[in-house]
Amino acid sequence: MNNASKGSLACVGIGITLGSHISPLARSHIEQADVVFSGVSDGIVELWLSGMNKDVRSLQPYYQEGKSRLKTYRQMVDAIMTEVRAGKRVCGAFYGHPGVFAWAPHKAIEMARLEGYAAHMEPGISAEDCLYADLGIDPGAYGCQHYETSQFMFYRRCVDPSAWLILWQVGLAGDQSKKRFATGAAYRQVLVDVLLRDYPPEHEVVVYRAATLPIQSPRIERLMLAKLPHADLGMTDTLAIPPARSLQPDVEVRARLTALDQAIADS
Repeated sequence: MNNASKGSLACVGIGITLGSHISPLARSHIEQADVVFSGVSDGIVELWLSGMNKDVRSLQPYYQEGKSRLKTYRQMVDAIMTEVRAGKRVCGAFYGHPGVFAWAPHKAIEMARLEGYAAHMEPGISAEDCLYADLGIDPGAYGCQHYETSQFMFYRRCVDPSAWLILWQVGLAGDQSKKRFATGAAYRQVLVDVLLRDYPPEHEVVVYRAATLPIQSPRIERLMLAKLPHADLGMTDTLAIPPARSLQPDVEVRARLTALDQAIADS
């Protein structure tokens, strides 16, 4: 049997809150793997993973200040694929959902499949799921738009102020280098200026951060949009912007639908 038929890769999500969100299937992949690569940044979480598998290897040392994150992610993929090519059952364990704001799991799975190895992704509870629960948002009520903050700033997006707007990684707002772990107030002011195209400066927004430990509470800080540049923000903070106007009825479309309803009733 050759290595290609033996090696495999499973990238699993362990959820956000330690021990509370992991699925039985994700746990099984971690326990049965020959080697587990940990994509988490918390030492407590890595100790928890080590209790499920004797060979847990952290991917965090690949991060360095001033180093391109894309280079870091490629090195992570190389480390994972080295073990897959060696014929091992490999598991990558990542915060939340392994396919959400995580380049390396997607790339590793793509590469493994191209090379003939069995590879798949096992979903997990993401920060988005926690946000809906903690802030009491039903995305089906008014709609919900999601963007990575810097990408939102780099490109002109069509914002609908009658829906929720969720901006991820707001602490990195405006980073073009992909080397920073935070930007400052001047960069966030640019973000605010972009948002002022569609929202008034006094509009209330929410800075949100999910709890990663059962003893923690989520960060839910409400403030005026104009005050955002001076807020204390990190990489894991998210900006949630509630609707600023009511839904605008489309009279023409409703009239067409009403005519269809009437035609069905008359038939």
